Amino acid sequence: MVVLISITACTDLYDDAYGSVVSEEFQPTSETDISALVNAAYVPWRKTMLLWNGVVRSQELSADQDVIPARIGIGWIDGYIYKRWHQHTWTSNDDGVYQGWARTFDGINTVNRILYQIDTNLITFTTDEIKNAVVAELKVLRASYYYILVDLYGNVPIVTDYADTSLPQQATREAVFDFIVSEITDNIGLLSEEPSGAYYGRMNKWVGHTLLAKMYLNAEVWKGSAMWAQCIEQCNEVITSGNYALEASQKNVFITDNENSSELIFALPMDEKYVTDWNAFDFHMQTLAQESQLTYDFTNAPWGGVCAIPQFIDSFDPSDNRLELNYIYGAQYSSSGDLLSINYTNAVPSIDESDKDDGYRWGKFEYKIGATNRLSNDFPVFRYADILMMKAEALLRSGQPGAGDLVTQVRMRAFDNAAYAQVTDAELALGSSYDYGRRDSYAETHEGGSDITYGRFLDELGWEFCQEGHRRQDLIRFGVFSSKSWFSHDASDTTKELYPIPYAILQTNSNLVQNPGYSN
Repeated sequence: MVVLISITACTDLYDDAYGSVVSEEFQPTSETDISALVNAAYVPWRKTMLLWNGVVRSQELSADQDVIPARIGIGWIDGYIYKRWHQHTWTSNDDGVYQGWARTFDGINTVNRILYQIDTNLITFTTDEIKNAVVAELKVLRASYYYILVDLYGNVPIVTDYADTSLPQQATREAVFDFIVSEITDNIGLLSEEPSGAYYGRMNKWVGHTLLAKMYLNAEVWKGSAMWAQCIEQCNEVITSGNYALEASQKNVFITDNENSSELIFALPMDEKYVTDWNAFDFHMQTLAQESQLTYDFTNAPWGGVCAIPQFIDSFDPSDNRLELNYIYGAQYSSSGDLLSINYTNAVPSIDESDKDDGYRWGKFEYKIGATNRLSNDFPVFRYADILMMKAEALLRSGQPGAGDLVTQVRMRAFDNAAYAQVTDAELALGSSYDYGRRDSYAETHEGGSDITYGRFLDELGWEFCQEGHRRQDLIRFGVFSSKSWFSHDASDTTKELYPIPYAILQTNSNLVQNPGYSN
């Protein structure tokens, strides 16, 4: 049985709650039919990234920018899962470890099911050209799910046959890397070159090039050999296409109705009305204190959890408007102008004990007045600023000129004085301004960041992409994730640069071997 997912609103929204069942034998006859067919396989992307304990948390809460401390009189202890995330003491039983695996493989399984239905002629097409394009899109989509898995878990099974009921064999991280790259390169020529319309939020050609750029950017970690030239080549494909441009203000990328942003390459369409998961996209609920309900007239009171780590906030240039655009801080007022009993400060005593006011709050995405517990902003997975920064990093690491000019392009909109936005290649090769070290009520140490190679470039990535689910991957690539301390986190071990295979998964497949550093 084929489940079709309706397309609603101008965002080409997809959600399985609005599916319609068609007969066993189905032939798409319009672009709408084809979109509905393939969009069923995109739903897990949203779920794996944004649902409770999703990949955004795996990437951000394990890193040096964000934390969910226990809140006095509020909660957020939750079996100490957030503390384990922060301190790199997670186990194979942790929910975040499980959800990253299970939801992502759900996407792979959905792709494989549709490909099987095509292979067995349960789904047919009016022309081979249409069929080949749909198959290519689905294979690149499957590769995009493996992009998540190779990053988080490394050594995972490569599953492509829906009809094969045998237990899948585990593949090495290098083999998974090669599979992803080959799937994209073999199929990218058949992908649509249309960046918007029916192909918004889907695997068009430019998303394919961006995925390849991401793979090559991380090749030294994931495959064992650097591929900077290939990364630059893929970035150039997107740049020279002319389909994308930086927004005049970074905030334009994150407004409620952001589906027409010139910067979005691959986004997850959201709509508070049609995406029905209770916590589908709820950054406002996760971060703001309950008093902030009166500021935005939310239909529900927020829960006051996640906040910025003060050391990261302190790393910002005071002239950089991204601090103000991306964070909510200071005294808060109701929508009618009344002073509220909440004042967000850049101080968090410890991960074990904090007040409702402690810590700057996430504010990168516009919080619409009157929003429910779900936001309608589309979530950017890949955007044009990322292309420029990937190319800049690859140029810098390969000893070629031009990184400073590219980073300056991204910085220009963040400074009122253009002179402050200028940065050179030499400056990007300097150490980090982040004052690493333990910094809570239990201990204070000062490791600094001057010893980090290309640390200034790492800072730039943090200032531009905070709250977007990038940071863990970036810290690993720069050798910081397991080597530095921050807030209530001590330097860990390189084995923590991969998550464990979930315990529940190990119990169902005897072919899987746990990642190094973890018990079964």
